[in-house]
Amino acid sequence: MTGKEKGKSVNRTARVAGFLYLLVFPFAIFSLNVRDTLIVPEDAVATASNIMASEGLFRGGIAAWLVSQTIFIFLLLALYKLLKPVNRNVALHMVVLLLVGVPIALINELNQFAAILLLSGADYLTAVEAGRLHAQVMFHLDLHEYGINIAQIFWGLWLLPFGYLVLRSGFLPQILGVLLMIGCFGHLMDAVTAVVFPNVDVTVTQFTSIGEFLLPLWLVVKGVDVERWESRALEPA
Repeated sequence: MTGKEKGKSVNRTARVAGFLYLLVFPFAIFSLNVRDTLIVPEDAVATASNIMASEGLFRGGIAAWLVSQTIFIFLLLALYKLLKPVNRNVALHMVVLLLVGVPIALINELNQFAAILLLSGADYLTAVEAGRLHAQVMFHLDLHEYGINIAQIFWGLWLLPFGYLVLRSGFLPQILGVLLMIGCFGHLMDAVTAVVFPNVDVTVTQFTSIGEFLLPLWLVVKGVDVERWESRALEPA
C-alpha cells in the first residue's frame, strides 16, 4: 500500500468513526424524547394510557435505543483502529469500558418490554386488577431509569481513556481530548446524583458533552493528520 493509499485508508476510518458517532445521536435522542412524552412521573394511570394509545411510538423508541447501542460496537472498532497507535493498552481500556455499558443498556430495555406485556391485555393478566398492573408498569419504568444510570457510569468512564488518546495523539486537536475527559466527569456526576440524590433534578451532562459532538464532526469534516498518524504507528509499542 502506497503512502497516499494508506493516508486515504486512515482518513476513511476516521470518517467512518465520526459518521457512526454522529449517527448515535438521532436514535438516542428520539428514544429519550419518546419516553419523556409518554411517561408521566408519579402518574401510573396516565402513563399506562399513553403507552396503550401510542404503543407503536413506544416500541419505536425501544427500537431506536437498541440501534443506538448497537452502533456503539461498530464505532468502537473504528476508534480502536484509529487510536491504537497512540497507546494500545489505553485503547483496549477504552473499548472494554464502553463494551461493559452497552450490554447493560441493551438488557435494560427488557423493563420497557415488560411494561408493554403488562398492558397487552393477555389472558393470563385478566386475574390482575388494573390498578396493580399500572403500578407494576411504573415499577418497571422506574427500574429502567436506574438501569440507564448504571449504564451512564460506563458511558462516562470510557471517555477518560478516549480523551487521553485524543490528547496525546498528535494527529487530532488536543482541546477535543480535554473536552472528552470533562465529559467523563459530567456523566459520572449525573449517575451518582441520580442514585444518591434521586430528588435532585440536575443534569450536568448537557453542559459537558460538547466534546462528544465536536470530535465526530472533526473526524467527518477534517479527518486526521495522516503524517503524524503514520509517525505514531511506526513508534515501538
